Amino acid sequence: MIPVASPYLPNRERLERYIDGIYDRRWLTNNGPLLEELTARLEDYLGVDNLLLVSNGTLALQVAYRALGITGLGTTSTANDRPEVITTPFTFVATSSSLVWEGAKPRFVDIDPDTWCMDPEGIRAAITSRTRGIVPVHVFGNGCDVDAIDEVAAEHGIKVVYDGAHAFGVQKRGRSLLLSGDATTLSFHATKLFHTIEGGAIIFRRREDLLRARRMIGFGIKSATEIDLLGINAKMNEFQAAMGLSVLDEIETNLSKRESIWDVYSSGLKHCYQLQAWHPDCSRNYAYFPVLFDSEEQAITVQAELLAKGYQARRYFYPSLDTLDFLVHDQSMPRSRDVASRILCLPIHYDMDRETAQQIIACIP
Repeated sequence: MIPVASPYLPNRERLERYIDGIYDRRWLTNNGPLLEELTARLEDYLGVDNLLLVSNGTLALQVAYRALGITGLGTTSTANDRPEVITTPFTFVATSSSLVWEGAKPRFVDIDPDTWCMDPEGIRAAITSRTRGIVPVHVFGNGCDVDAIDEVAAEHGIKVVYDGAHAFGVQKRGRSLLLSGDATTLSFHATKLFHTIEGGAIIFRRREDLLRARRMIGFGIKSATEIDLLGINAKMNEFQAAMGLSVLDEIETNLSKRESIWDVYSSGLKHCYQLQAWHPDCSRNYAYFPVLFDSEEQAITVQAELLAKGYQARRYFYPSLDTLDFLVHDQSMPRSRDVASRILCLPIHYDMDRETAQQIIACIP
């Protein structure tokens, strides 16, 4: 079976050298030297400052919301007056479930039918007196219209947290896309382009927000004798950092392989099916290859035929989040529902080769 995604496993000897250092130091967590090294190297590689490593991508979102005052103390939380946060229904469930977990109400804005990112034109109409934040998603790494979104947010004094789980390494006009908004979060889950087995990061615009969040992820402890804010345990450990450093050492090899497979898919399918319209100012990281079919029936049929021949494709993202009752939505998002019903992500990862991609194309009518 060729899976839709597969964890990149770095050279084992390289990983073991990092792990040997952990054994020598016996320093397993609490801001160890590998975590500090990974932080510095990621800031350099990505071209960002104020990067905070955390234990997973969902906690990255939750900590960012609280550090910026979107949720948490000082926000309304009664059943009829919860803080509202504008976001997209076409994304992984954690983007919205993390808001509900934090006591906020997602207020959905529909997507652009071509880019599949949140339509900036709908944001102004969605703002209410209870709006505390905007959480757009760089869907499949495709950059949102950050200029339009940030402009609306500035006009209304609203904080923006970009969910950049798929946008590792993406640049806009030669500058990191991750520098947009008040913060951008990343997921370093095992199947991501860059991973730390589980893990994530937050890139803050302001250093004071970074310092506040850094205390938050360590239980709110300021010093050995002071605890000055409500915190949680969201720290990344040294073994996660070791994996991250090993993967980062080989990131260009991984990227090159993915780009090669992506090019095969694009050449074979772009004249037959709708592919995602990419932001013209943004680079690609080749993390996903989504295809939009003509109907839901066709997408399901192609998925079944691929599976029968040993290739896994995923209906990603499905379902559209405005169909989930526990997210307490109050409007239907027709464009998101339409795209979610017809989309498939094809296998793309380091363990594949161009010939396998060609065989997958041959299975698609």
